[in-house]
This record gives sequence, C-alpha cells and structure tokens, in this order.
Amino acid sequence: MAAGGAQRVGTALAHAALAGCLLAQLSAHAQPRPAFDVVVLGATGGIQDGNLSAFLVRPAGEARGVTCDAGSLVNGIRVADGRGAFDDVVLPPGSKHSRIGHVLTDGIQGVLLSHAHLDHVLGLVIASPDDSAKPVYALPSVQAELVANYFNWSAWPNMSDRGKAPRLGKYRLHDLAPGLRQPLAGTPMAVTAWPLAHAGVESTAFLIDHGEHALLCLGDTGPDAVEQSDRLQALWAAVADRVRRGQLRAIIVEVSFANGRPDRLLFGHLTPAWLMASLRTLAALAGADALKGLPLVISHIKYSLLADEPPQELIRRELEAANDLGLRIVIPQQGDRYRF
Repeated sequence: MAAGGAQRVGTALAHAALAGCLLAQLSAHAQPRPAFDVVVLGATGGIQDGNLSAFLVRPAGEARGVTCDAGSLVNGIRVADGRGAFDDVVLPPGSKHSRIGHVLTDGIQGVLLSHAHLDHVLGLVIASPDDSAKPVYALPSVQAELVANYFNWSAWPNMSDRGKAPRLGKYRLHDLAPGLRQPLAGTPMAVTAWPLAHAGVESTAFLIDHGEHALLCLGDTGPDAVEQSDRLQALWAAVADRVRRGQLRAIIVEVSFANGRPDRLLFGHLTPAWLMASLRTLAALAGADALKGLPLVISHIKYSLLADEPPQELIRRELEAANDLGLRIVIPQQGDRYRF
C-alpha cells in the first residue's frame, strides 16, 4: 500500500476509535429516562400554613398517583398549577371540575400518611368535603390517631370508614404492615412502609415502586442516636440493595433545622449533620460510590419568622459542605415539578 493510503487508513481508524471513546463516555454519563414525576404541593414544616408537607408522586407519563403526606392539598395544587406544573393535564369531556379540582379528585388516587401531626394531615382533612372517595394508606397507629383526633365529629365530620358513627366512608383507611409491599389502587405503583422514630410518635418511610424503579419518601424522623432507636439503620439496610443496583431514583427526606440546633431541641427531627452521618451508613451498606448523583430532596425545613438568612440557604450550604457522598442536593419550593 502506498504511504499516503496507509496514512489515510490510519487516520480513519484513529477517528473511529476516538468516536467510539466519545460515544462510550456519553453513554456512561447519560441520564436514565425519568421513572417518576414529583410535584411539590407542600415544601415546608412547622408554621407556614398553606405550604405544609405534601408531595404528589406519579409514574413518569402517568396522570394519576398518590401523595406522600397531605399537609397542603388544594392550595398546593393551586400554587403548582399557577407555576405550570399541571399544564399537561387534560380535563375529560364534560368534566364539571376546574383543573385544580380534577387533580384533587382524579389525579390523586390515594394518600400516604407518615404520621398524624397536623402539618402532615391538614390538607386532607380540610379538602375532604369536596374530595373524591379514595384510600388513605398508613400504619395502624397513624390511622388510629387520624380517627381519634380529626375525623371524630368534634374537630371534623368523620369522613373515614372507622371510628365514631355516622361513618361517612369517603376515605377508606388501608392499614400498612411494616416491610410488606402493597399495591396502590388506581396506579401501577406499590408501596412498602417502614416505621420511623419521631420523638415518641411513630412516623413512616414509604418506598414507592413500579417495575424496577423506586422512590423513597420519609416522614418526620429524628437521628437514631438521639431517638435511642435503630429505625433509620433498619431502613437503610432494607433499601441498600436498591441503591446498589441503581434502582432508587430519589430520596425525599426532612431536615427541619440547621446544625446550630441542640439535640435536646430537635423534637424528633434532623439537621444536615445528622442526615449526612446517617446517609454514610447507607453508603457503607450499598457501596462507596452508590449514592453519587442520587437526588436528595430536602423536605420539612421549618419556616422562620426571624429577619435572618432564609433557613433554606443555610441548610443548603451545610449539606453541600458535608456532602462527601456525591449526592445531588435539591431544596424544593412549593409548586416545583421534578422528573427522577
């Protein structure tokens, strides 16, 4: 072969090899197709009425899903709709509802309640007269508190199918058993619940899955060391294999206070330092690099009345400073929509 021909062949082979390397790099860094659509109906904890813990979780491309907690429903849907989160919702022909009404009554097929504190159930209770019939999924202790404290004909009419008569039965209370996967009616998803410790109150973590994809949503919880509990340790052990396999798409977890909060005043909540210390346990179980790039959505940041820096900014900085696991830190606002 002539020298010029050999040179052209060598150049072509080099270009092909380079293209192959670039394609491999792009494939290695390509983001997987979204498996979940998450709309933030309520982002904060504590005193900001109208913006209290609630996340609408749907399979990607599906119009129907469930909420993780229900501190704010109607107002959360209204705010999210105003920000375009439901622009793709199509009302059925002849619907009597606004888009907000349609999302409440049809888009939300069920509610997962982590615990019965007011900032996690208020939206459900207030919306109940105009809501559609649907299941409420919770641990038995949470259902008992819901009926005793709210649906009792004193605080509110009994919209449930338990407790004081007359039972109006709009909400069918469906007990969850720890560690047992159970289907979520009206959706292609299922849920597995694990108990959490929240200053003497039983709270809940929900692993929501469809196919091989999963999303983990935690209710309020304190650190194991402060709570004298092993609930978070048990949760991480239960989900570590999902993380190792790359099947867990996001973790929604509370951080109520910045690091300056003393342990004796946590009242069953987490700080950035306590959360990152706990997640290092998960990393140890799942593998050193298993959490890299995993979205960590921070819920329940307490609203502050002080004229200081917003707590969201301080907590973000503290989380980023401690983030030696490579997590993707997400501080949501009410009305945000994410695809994980």
